[in-house]
Amino acid sequence: MMSPKPPMSDARAARSTSSSSRHTPLQIIHVIGNFMRIWSVYSLYHYLSHQGDSVVAFIFSCLVPASIIFLVLQKPWKGRPLPNSQIIPTVINGGIMALYFILWGKGLLSCGPLIALLAEYAGAVLGVLSAALYGRQVHIWKKVGGLIAMLACYYLLSKGWATRTNSPFYSFGKEPLMQAKQSLGFKEMAVPISAGILSALRRVIARRVSLKNQLKRRLHAICIASATCFLFPLAMWDTILGSTSDSIVKFQLPSWAYLSTISFGIIFVFYADNIAEERLHLVFSSPRHLMISGGSIILMEILYQMDFSLIGFVICSLILGFGIFEATSLGRSRRGPLESQDASEEAFQNQLQMSSLPS
Repeated sequence: MMSPKPPMSDARAARSTSSSSRHTPLQIIHVIGNFMRIWSVYSLYHYLSHQGDSVVAFIFSCLVPASIIFLVLQKPWKGRPLPNSQIIPTVINGGIMALYFILWGKGLLSCGPLIALLAEYAGAVLGVLSAALYGRQVHIWKKVGGLIAMLACYYLLSKGWATRTNSPFYSFGKEPLMQAKQSLGFKEMAVPISAGILSALRRVIARRVSLKNQLKRRLHAICIASATCFLFPLAMWDTILGSTSDSIVKFQLPSWAYLSTISFGIIFVFYADNIAEERLHLVFSSPRHLMISGGSIILMEILYQMDFSLIGFVICSLILGFGIFEATSLGRSRRGPLESQDASEEAFQNQLQMSSLPS
């Protein structure tokens, strides 16, 4: 006698449990990689703010060994030859990456690590751009609302809501601070926000050019090498004009900021984000990614004794998460539940592929 078949709901629950158990190690890798990258950002900020070295030269010195490691690991010259239709956009994408690193480094020194990290999520505005160019009117107002929420978050951050000295929610406590921050203006905030938009644009181009995961890693090695070449004349010019002989000798000595930026800020974070995107359907500009980064930022702000207000930071993060959620609503409404967290750069890429623009 045949046993009755299990209900469909039980089968779906079993598949969901099995899928979540398989994804748990990948989620742990992504969380660790994100945490280590944020730690490297804070160590880099404290190193540059105390030593006074050139941020462009420092980033270039980190990209040189990182590009060599990527080239050795991926070997883009082996295997199937890459066509010029993929190499040329990748080299151009390296120029965008170089400009991103310059703006991001300048924003890190002027605004601090907290704002520099949160400004990286400004790339969600590409979702608003995709809706304005290729989307439907029924969705564009939700994206505009998300854009307004993101701008409101960055405005509150510029006014110091995430700092203890300027937050309206922190009126007590006299613990010593390592660094007290002043309110920022539009010019200071525009630098890291522009870097965040360029970072998202770089990911869009990389995803559009590469069709497979293995091909994406090979092209990323070329992109890093291209960014290093673009940064070389700027780094040399900045070093010759802005550094003394003593600072150059001191700059060549390795430090934790230097090693962590290479290992975790450039190399390991790429593979961690690649795993999250390909296996967990979790891209950078998404509320889930912001939640993971927010926990790491809180921990680093406390450990480094920064000028930090927990309540103000949580409020700004919630507003930013809501803005990202609304700005990516078009891509989310057209996908299944397992891909509900895909963010604006992927939606922007899909819109580009559907358009009549030449590829």
